Amino acid sequence: MDDHNRIALVTGANQGVGRQVAKELAANGVTVLVAARDFAKGEAAAKEIGRGAIAFQLDVTDKASISAAAERVRHEFGRLDLLVNNAGISQTTKRTLQENVQANRASTASLDEVRAVWETNVFGVLAVYQAFLPLLRLSSDARIVNVSSGVGSLTSASDPTYEYRHIFGPVYPASKAALNAITLAMCIELENTAIKVNLVSPAFTSTNLNNFEGTESIEDGSREVVRVALLGPDGPSGTFTRWENTTIPW
Repeated sequence: MDDHNRIALVTGANQGVGRQVAKELAANGVTVLVAARDFAKGEAAAKEIGRGAIAFQLDVTDKASISAAAERVRHEFGRLDLLVNNAGISQTTKRTLQENVQANRASTASLDEVRAVWETNVFGVLAVYQAFLPLLRLSSDARIVNVSSGVGSLTSASDPTYEYRHIFGPVYPASKAALNAITLAMCIELENTAIKVNLVSPAFTSTNLNNFEGTESIEDGSREVVRVALLGPDGPSGTFTRWENTTIPW
């Protein structure tokens, strides 16, 4: 490995947006650590991506798994330049989007499902951030990209004219609102450092997350994540955007 290559870790990179982001980063000369809860699936994705992709086992809900992955990065690479927190789930029971909306009202949502989704989408991101921040501090050009969703925007959801207002509930949308808040906390903590933090929505992409009911292709849905991930040291921090560099209100 060339010491000047950027080292990126992408969580949930064995499928969907995560795999596409890993693929495009590798195509741009980045060494990509393809992190997956199931190592065999991560290995298959890394093999498919090809040169520059390396499989890593990382379950964002498992402290020991996160610690082991961070230690492996420290041992093999000595630093981390880019962290893409992409791993996320929308539900624990297979339902259509419409069924999901009905099941996830504030009055009907299963608290067990709320906890499970938040464990991945919120606490998992924070746990990964805490474990890998020391390695990001060793980079001369570090960036964190958290993959969120426009439906997590409290400003948008508070607007009666917002087209997706009706789907806001305590499971997935509120988990993304919480992720946005966690991201803001990261921005504030790191605002006097050289580490950049960005929040990105990949739009309504057709993935397993929404039972492939999304309207955007994987390629189109991933492009804003890739654009932001490839920003150089002079690129902005503290942004929340969708393609192409369109600001989403927090």
